[in-house]
Amino acid sequence: MALAEVMRGRPWGVTQLISDCYLTTDEDFARTEMDLIEEFARVSARPLSFTVQQPYHAPERWRYLFDRVADARSRGIDIKPQVATRPIGVLEGLEATANPFLFCPSFGAVSQLPLDEKVAALRDPALRARIMIEHAELMAAVPEGLLRQLSGGFDVMFRLSDPVDYELDAGDSLAAEANRRGIEAVDLAYDTLLEDGGKRLIYIPLFNFAHHNFDDIAEMISSPNALFGLSDAGAHCGAICDASATTSSLVVWARDRRHGERLPIESLVHGHTQRGAAHMGWMDRGVIAPGYLADINVIDLEALACRPPRIVHDLPAGGRRLVQDAAGYRETIKSGAITFENGEHTGELPGTLLRGARSLTA
Repeated sequence: MALAEVMRGRPWGVTQLISDCYLTTDEDFARTEMDLIEEFARVSARPLSFTVQQPYHAPERWRYLFDRVADARSRGIDIKPQVATRPIGVLEGLEATANPFLFCPSFGAVSQLPLDEKVAALRDPALRARIMIEHAELMAAVPEGLLRQLSGGFDVMFRLSDPVDYELDAGDSLAAEANRRGIEAVDLAYDTLLEDGGKRLIYIPLFNFAHHNFDDIAEMISSPNALFGLSDAGAHCGAICDASATTSSLVVWARDRRHGERLPIESLVHGHTQRGAAHMGWMDRGVIAPGYLADINVIDLEALACRPPRIVHDLPAGGRRLVQDAAGYRETIKSGAITFENGEHTGELPGTLLRGARSLTA
């Protein structure tokens, strides 16, 4: 609690942390972790947010955590769960960090080839047959867990369309498609990776899809206590691309939702703007009103769309990362300056490094 004591009495500063409490099936551990989180927030007397996701093996744990947050907040302790507006997942592909055949030795033998040569090699029937044998051996030996899911969780693997449909439907999974076509899911996954010259990506939701629908996400993001957030793309830039979550949330929840009620666009925008800004102590932004920063997106909602993520190699030493484009943003305005117009950068750079709290100037 030494860090909490240092923060106490200061007019700025927040705590953000990740705990295994959302992952556990151990009731005692979940209770102990939440006691610790609550005590830290109480001692520091500063806002605290922590990660809450829904794993497949503990699909109802988030409800307990939300109940604990509500109880703490009723006693004046400022704790908020940080949640995602869509499933948190991994993108797999021949150029990405992972794919279902990554741990097959015969795939490893060609994995470092240039993409066009890799695709040509993988189309060879003899190599394909060896990889399939090795994959079957892998799946027979690997226990339940992340590796098994990334290698063989075909019931929650989805081919990315253009534009991307982020409201996942279990009937569109590779396993479901393979069943309809009367082929093995592993064969369909192999073929899918070879599509588009080897650039096709497969999306695997690792969290927030335990019941194969978006009902739980709807409850999470509708809670007045929750903050919108969560992305690990900075650490895993060849596997995760969640910067589009703001865009997809408007597309899925405000415009296109097919399997449940839509959410008011104003509540979604508030969640992405003023709610998070206020939590951080940035009281000068997040709403269009006199005296506030003119940070505005002008959006054509009917044209709003997420394009498929793609791999680029522009990091030092040719390192890879995933990037993703969006359509439908007519203008992006920062502090009154138009920085993007119809998706193109205007050359304006009004942003500055932001540290500490910000008060309203007028």
